[in-house]
Amino acid sequence: MATGNRNLLALLQRPLEPTFYPKDDGRTVIDLPENYLTERYRPIGANIQNRFGNDADTRIPVRNVGSPNIAFAEAIPRRGGFSLFNQRDRSVAGELITFFVNQPDPDTLMAVAAYARDRVNPVLFQYALAVAIQHRPDTRELNIPSFLELFPDSFVDPSVFPKLREEGSVVQQENRMVIDIPLNFTASEREEEQRLAFFREDIGVNLHHWHWHLVYPGDGPDAVVRKDRRGELFYYMHQQLIARYNVERFCARLARVRPLNNLRVPIPEGYFPKIIRSLTNRAFPPRPQNQVLSDINRVDDQVVFTITDLENWEQRIASSIDAGFVMGTNGQRIPLTEQNGTDILGNIMEPSSLSVNRQFYGSYHGNLHNVIAYSHDPEGRFLEGYGVVGEFQTAMRDPTFYRLHAQVDNMFHRHKNTLPPYQASQLNYNGVQIQSLGVQLNRANAPANVLLTYWQRSQVDLATGLDFGPQGNVFASFTHLQHAPFTFRLMVNNTGARRRGTCRIFIGPKTDERNVPLTYQEQRILMIELDKFNVTLNPGNNSIVRRSEQSSVTIPYERTFRSVALSNQPTGAEQFRFCNCGWPSHLLIPKGTPEGMTFDLFAMISDFTGDTVNQEFDENVDCNDSHSFCGLRDRLYPDRRPMGYPFDRPATGATRSLQDFTRPNSNMALANVQIRFTNTVIART
Repeated sequence: MATGNRNLLALLQRPLEPTFYPKDDGRTVIDLPENYLTERYRPIGANIQNRFGNDADTRIPVRNVGSPNIAFAEAIPRRGGFSLFNQRDRSVAGELITFFVNQPDPDTLMAVAAYARDRVNPVLFQYALAVAIQHRPDTRELNIPSFLELFPDSFVDPSVFPKLREEGSVVQQENRMVIDIPLNFTASEREEEQRLAFFREDIGVNLHHWHWHLVYPGDGPDAVVRKDRRGELFYYMHQQLIARYNVERFCARLARVRPLNNLRVPIPEGYFPKIIRSLTNRAFPPRPQNQVLSDINRVDDQVVFTITDLENWEQRIASSIDAGFVMGTNGQRIPLTEQNGTDILGNIMEPSSLSVNRQFYGSYHGNLHNVIAYSHDPEGRFLEGYGVVGEFQTAMRDPTFYRLHAQVDNMFHRHKNTLPPYQASQLNYNGVQIQSLGVQLNRANAPANVLLTYWQRSQVDLATGLDFGPQGNVFASFTHLQHAPFTFRLMVNNTGARRRGTCRIFIGPKTDERNVPLTYQEQRILMIELDKFNVTLNPGNNSIVRRSEQSSVTIPYERTFRSVALSNQPTGAEQFRFCNCGWPSHLLIPKGTPEGMTFDLFAMISDFTGDTVNQEFDENVDCNDSHSFCGLRDRLYPDRRPMGYPFDRPATGATRSLQDFTRPNSNMALANVQIRFTNTVIART
């Protein structure tokens, strides 16, 4: 990786500090041409250059390319909100991404980005530059910093910031103490939704949501937006979110989340987020219980629509699903097939620039977010910004996020219900039999089919996000769910010649919150994908062993909570490509219960000839390990089957249970697995 390319990462540190301010703990200074300074600092430019950076180890000279025309980006207030659910903001972001992507080389990109950094909204800048870096062939190897380190205010109780600043300013680095972030600080136990706060407010899961949308932006250059099966990935990633959330609700003895299918009744769930926006130092506004949704008329934000608009968009999408086709911009009928129907609908509902008819189908998903995000001040008369549902990195904190996505999910299920059930030939793999399936903790004498979860206390360095704060490391500790490492073990008999297959592993609840057994139709949409990997089957018996940390869904802790400092960047490019998109590994399995909650573990070996996209890939290379939710960079999604197969569509009417579904297929197997939760906090070692 060229050193000059790495210089771009200096622009992604301490986003609210001026660009000329020292970076990388004072060791790096960006030398700006005088005309790059803003009006505030230009009159004292010489003094600034002398004052800052005399002790720097590294100086980054910035080429003077004049004054780039970025007036379009300045339409978004520098010290205001930036929401990718806002069509204006999304369009500006797409234009800024295009501007950065089109620069001829990294040095010129460094120059124009350095000019823009102090003039545009910091979150807009970070988002657009990060997307551009990831998608340019000459910078894509750079390790994009964690949004947590840039804007910790989106994730962390603000009461810890004064403590962090005091510790960092008063105490020498070697003597600094770790500041603890309290667990479950947004509500008391009187609020039953607080039982799910560990999931909704988990730092890793909110970082995942932000980073997925960073990899799959809705607007920008077509080459950036148009990724293989992008709309279907939007469906599947969020469908799995809702499945996981509902299963966690069962563990907490709460009912499934109710879809937001009536926008004209009060929303009983309130949410008081208790986080701030560092751009304005103002708190995210709360939403009280029983809030009534209203037409949104935020003229200054260019967010104007009615409840009727949302209902009309939903009805048009539903009618198109029922008819089996959507309407293009020229009135043409575009069929919703088994192969591409979900993908088309995903791009329509989000919506992205790939929507086949944005004018007709509108912004259904985006404005569901907005109608909740602005519900406390729908006309802007009190000058309040949007709530947490208005930003990707905070939306999952609010219980209504899951209600609105359950409704979006139901639209996709409506389409899936129009498809024929899988035939036996699409499910079976003749000559392949799973003779045994089990899971075991990676410890001596561990009982079979018992998994353990507990609380873990981890640390993260937040110094990078403390603008104008102390140099050096300032660590905070936070508590999150964790599971003991485990291993899947399968014995598979192959009666034919040597062949390949795809092993698919899911876990699903057997009962609901009342311990009532689930039907197959209920259970299939609650099945959680744990892993998917290719196997080679030799004639006879084959022992398949797979560790939990190898999951195709997750990324490890170290990649979720990575460091932004230049000194921490690797010199080897390949290991960090497309690396940071993935579900956090600590939430791979549900929490379970203290007494142990029983789940169905499902495994299937599918026929590789029906899976392959004629593209070889190694999951151990180029960070291809989290492809289930994030795909592969610049390549086809590595599975021809529909995402969620074989549970993505209803089975025949005779299938009443998961056992009924599995029994006729020798290439499938079930095992009863218990997940036991221990209410103990263990420090990460």
